[in-house]
Amino acid sequence: MNFSALRKLGLGVFFLGCTLSATAQDMISMQAPIDRKVRSVDSLALNRLIQRESVEKPSGDLYSSWNTTRTHCYSQDQIPETYRIDLRNFAMPTDSRRITSRVGYRSSFRRYHKGLDIKVYIGDTIRSAFDGRVRIVDYEGGGYGNYIVIRHNNGLETIYAHLSKHLVSVNTYVKAGEPIGLGGNTGLSSGSHLHFECRLLGAVINPELLFDFPNQDVTGDYFVFHKNGNPNMFTGVASIASKKKTEMAAQTEPMPEVAPSRYHKVAVGENLTSIARKLEISLDALCKANHISVTSHIRPGQILRY
Repeated sequence: MNFSALRKLGLGVFFLGCTLSATAQDMISMQAPIDRKVRSVDSLALNRLIQRESVEKPSGDLYSSWNTTRTHCYSQDQIPETYRIDLRNFAMPTDSRRITSRVGYRSSFRRYHKGLDIKVYIGDTIRSAFDGRVRIVDYEGGGYGNYIVIRHNNGLETIYAHLSKHLVSVNTYVKAGEPIGLGGNTGLSSGSHLHFECRLLGAVINPELLFDFPNQDVTGDYFVFHKNGNPNMFTGVASIASKKKTEMAAQTEPMPEVAPSRYHKVAVGENLTSIARKLEISLDALCKANHISVTSHIRPGQILRY
């Protein structure tokens, strides 16, 4: 092979290498937006999954079951000592401001009245107090009459009783303020009204601690539930201040930010030491947050605060 032929062959190999290199660079540059698009799709899919799980399973892991037949079905669940409930993005369940019966012991019935009775008329619109999923739509002749139970994303369950008509069905996801039923006088009722209950894992919370019906508002942005020794009644305090307290604070000094509480659900095989190690906190801090000792017995499904 002469020199001219070798020269032509060398130039051919050189240009072929340049062409392949350019093609590879073009492929890489084309791949970059594809990678970004795939990551974007992955993010959208993840967001949809998170949103779907919040719809399908409101309140995260606080509740261990989803029962669509039994109203009070939490005898096996551990009620946390404290729990922070978000009251923002609320809706008043009714426009009525008139309370006809409060939470408390009724000597005439020899039992606790565990809800708030608000005067409504037959056919008045009743709305969901928060976003959530309808757990029960049923009729109870000796008590609630036509009633609805909704489990909300903030941990609460609300009960709406003595309705004349249901407007939603079981497993329906509803938004705060969405009509769910019509006021009525069904069940054990002596006049048309709405019986309204607020519960956390079946524990009764006085609705007046959360809702200010005369002013059609909530008592604060957050509400901190506190478990006490009474098996029927549980208490709490408004957190981040009520509207009036917020206005007063603005004239004096800003209110301190309240750190949100976090919760851990005990899994099978876990103990306080392993949980503290997993959460990266001290054992003493974990026990102090839950008012227990290092020798306290914990069981699967129990909710621990940290």
